[in-house]
Amino acid sequence: MSKKNNDWKKRDGVVYSTNSDFEFSYQQADEAQTLPPQQQSLRVQLDKSGRAGKQVTLVTGFIGTAADLETLTKLIKSKCGVGGSQKDGEVLIQGDVRDKVVQILQKEGYKAKRIG
Repeated sequence: MSKKNNDWKKRDGVVYSTNSDFEFSYQQADEAQTLPPQQQSLRVQLDKSGRAGKQVTLVTGFIGTAADLETLTKLIKSKCGVGGSQKDGEVLIQGDVRDKVVQILQKEGYKAKRIG
């Protein structure tokens, strides 16, 4: 299929119009621009809900592209020496390493605050 045939999936709201001059409005696939580290306000907290009692350090509040979030996740994982992932704009780091994560983020220039 060509790209033109898939345009109907991006149409916003109207299914059919009898107006011959009608132009469809398309959904914008804009991804948030990544703010510089000095403007980011990140929150670091411990979470174990829905994880079978296992603890994870959760970093929230990142504003930016998925690629930049992945880069930040890799940096934190390598500096802490633990596993982790990113999901829904949040960084999940295995274990309780809140203090270490806050230090890493502040050293990189982010405004990081430990919560809880």
